[in-house]
Amino acid sequence: MNPFLLSLGAALALAAAPVHAERPSPEPVVEAERDFAAAVRDTGFKRGFLAFAAPDGMLFQPGPVAARTTLEAAPDDAPGDDPLHWWPLWAGIARSGDLGFTTGGVNRPVRYFTVWRKQPDGRWKWIYDGGPALREKIVEGPETPVRYLAGSTAAAGSAERALAEIAPLETDLAARAATDIGAAHLAYLAEDGLAAGSPEGSEVGRSHQIAELEWRPATATLRALGGVASSAGDMAFTYGEVRWMRDEAPRWGHYARIWQKRAEGWRLVADLWIAAPGAPPAENPVPVAS
Repeated sequence: MNPFLLSLGAALALAAAPVHAERPSPEPVVEAERDFAAAVRDTGFKRGFLAFAAPDGMLFQPGPVAARTTLEAAPDDAPGDDPLHWWPLWAGIARSGDLGFTTGGVNRPVRYFTVWRKQPDGRWKWIYDGGPALREKIVEGPETPVRYLAGSTAAAGSAERALAEIAPLETDLAARAATDIGAAHLAYLAEDGLAAGSPEGSEVGRSHQIAELEWRPATATLRALGGVASSAGDMAFTYGEVRWMRDEAPRWGHYARIWQKRAEGWRLVADLWIAAPGAPPAENPVPVAS
């Protein structure tokens, strides 16, 4: 056979093959999270959050807003007698080592969720920070060892390709959610993934996912607003708006997701709902550029 065709075939086979190379450790995002929490505990909410917010960082307040602009407009504060503090319990990182997340407990009834992105200067900054309120605080404390998400087993090859592959999946998930919220999410959730958002709290694993999805409404309207992906194209953060009915009243909020590419395709490894107070706005919020 023509040597050129042989080399071309080998290259194509490698491009399509699952990824097995050793992945970077998620420890850098865990360290960044701990430094972030320490900064807020020691210097106050505003200074601590600004010190670790990326230029394109985003918050839900209650809709998507630019984090730095919002924080800079907030009044100055100082640590109080019971300063806000939190600790990572579960974390993951992209194989390119430039996108990651952690989630865990807070000294308040909240599950925090932070998405991290490595900046051009090599420092880690958060691009999303938030999380659902809980009825009670998470039991696992700061001394609990952090668990790590298993590494990806495939990659799209670029951030642009990853987002292009995920877009129709988000569209399909939204279409399914309009008729069956549970089946829609279980079609994409990895068995070792996290679904959270209910006041009762949730952990990683299929049984917890099923319990969480039973709390969610039977149907909902989902609208994608944006997202970013790793340069390797194996991990992506996406977010959007959710609207549903409960007790005959309209409710709303947002979702925050982590997608990971595996040999069997893209899977959701984290899907969090963050409820917003009051009735949904008459007009859809303007997406935050990312």
